[in-house]
Amino acid sequence: MRYHHVDVFTDQPFSGNSLTVFPDSAGLTASQMGRITAEMRHFESIFLEPTADAGIYRARIFDLIEEMDFAGHPLIGAAAVLHLLRAEKRATDRDGPAADGHARWTFRTNARDVEVRTEWHGPGRYAAVLDQGPATFLRTPEESRRADFASWFGLEPGHLDPDLPPQVVSTGLRYLILPVRDGALSWARIAPPGLDEGLAGIGAAYAYLLDADALEGRHWSNDGGVEDIATGSAAGCVAAYLRRHQRIGDGEAVTLHQGRYAGRSGAMTIRAEGAGEDIRSVKVGGDVALVARGTLSVLPEGDAR
Repeated sequence: MRYHHVDVFTDQPFSGNSLTVFPDSAGLTASQMGRITAEMRHFESIFLEPTADAGIYRARIFDLIEEMDFAGHPLIGAAAVLHLLRAEKRATDRDGPAADGHARWTFRTNARDVEVRTEWHGPGRYAAVLDQGPATFLRTPEESRRADFASWFGLEPGHLDPDLPPQVVSTGLRYLILPVRDGALSWARIAPPGLDEGLAGIGAAYAYLLDADALEGRHWSNDGGVEDIATGSAAGCVAAYLRRHQRIGDGEAVTLHQGRYAGRSGAMTIRAEGAGEDIRSVKVGGDVALVARGTLSVLPEGDAR
């Protein structure tokens, strides 16, 4: 079974958020996908299965713990790989140039169908934009919870941004967006027992620390064991949040930075259209660098489709 290793939200290999992409995983079970993801040791892996419709793929996404209903950087990386493979096939068939400048892909995730547009930027380099659709503002927790939220990350209430409220936002996954003051990102950490219980109590699945002035964020697995380099699903929620609170203009593109504290910087272009809680469109984009390709010589045993 063939796979590709790409780095997402960067134009330089060995930077950004790494990913393994399996362009045709037909026949694999969920347990096999999970074991392969654990073996590869990237933050996430994505497994594609072509459908009867050209350009439409079933997509299943796994992190090191579980299957995810939606995620940004795997979809963007997968679209770049599909663009590469289409270009190579057209070149072989003498049906078009190897560059194959623009393309559009639809992915059927567990959450919903989403579209990614890709553009060739030179050998081994692509850019992609994921349309995450509308945003949903699920909850603004009580002001009295700010001290609790700060403590989850080893912070004091004074580390939180006094002008922006914590808020649960979703464009596919439910994130608690927790705005912090300048400098607080460097102090943050997740202490045992982790975030699962606290987040469940406010209707969120994950949490994202945001320095809204610097346009920089941090995100970890809920147990604090792994820090993510660039979180595309959270970036969409950040775009909606910043537009909701008039920190960015309607349709204005800005760059959200992440990964500095994990030693691999990532840059995500984000934008949101709409006003107030009526955010009709959220887009997240970035560069993709192709790093390697390979073949699995053996598949793990699996027990559940």
